[in-house]
Amino acid sequence: MHLRALAVGAGLFALISALAFTLVGRSAPSRPDAKTSNPSSGRPVLVELFTSEGCSSCPPADSLLKELSEDQPVDGAQIIALEEHVDYWNHLGWSDAFSSPDFTRRQEAYATTLPDGGVYTPQMIVDGRVQFVGSRSNEAREKIQLAAAHLKSRLLLTPVAASNPQSRSFELRLDATPPRDSELWLAVTEKNLQSHVTAGENSGETLQHAPVVRLLRKIQSIPSHPLEPIRLNFDLRPGWNPANLTAVVFLADSHSHQIVAAGLSPATP
Repeated sequence: MHLRALAVGAGLFALISALAFTLVGRSAPSRPDAKTSNPSSGRPVLVELFTSEGCSSCPPADSLLKELSEDQPVDGAQIIALEEHVDYWNHLGWSDAFSSPDFTRRQEAYATTLPDGGVYTPQMIVDGRVQFVGSRSNEAREKIQLAAAHLKSRLLLTPVAASNPQSRSFELRLDATPPRDSELWLAVTEKNLQSHVTAGENSGETLQHAPVVRLLRKIQSIPSHPLEPIRLNFDLRPGWNPANLTAVVFLADSHSHQIVAAGLSPATP
């Protein structure tokens, strides 16, 4: 585990108690046959991994997140994977092409609310509630199981016709009034990415990635009425494979950063 110094505030703000978003449950300390799992019927659980191609401890965590995303091994949970590549490893021999200061800032924000947090790689965070070393498979499954027990809504995201072939558009609907002091986020992930690393701690390795976050954006306005749809758009960027893109939306408490609703959709034309 690689640590990066940061002053960590301890207080974890209480998440919204009065408003319960609705969904289904899920659990499993042991891994069932992935073929029998039906993740679309489970509660969405957002699993974020802060990682870097320059970190020798990170490939096992990347592999674990990839397995969780593809196999959906926790019965009753729909695991939504976000592999976020931080940029503070880039000066240590290998510049990670997937890294962004946006992900570093997000990790730093979590460090102010999560107990025993801090900033390090690989760090896995489940639903903005708990953090741990990202390669710990049993702990990951346990925390996902616990997260699936929390009431949470599935955000309904539907692809719609875009204005041009290089854009993707969606219609987002909420099934209840959004909690006060919540933030709406859009992430675009790309699966099936790999890199051949030629320098740094992973020199000579070919790294296989879980769904990598290509874009992370906070939506500025949320309608106060849940029946009013939200139109979301993003432009495709050079190097992205549209067939492997997924749009992820989630609502987070603006103080505690805990996830209160989530959903996803393939970024089909």
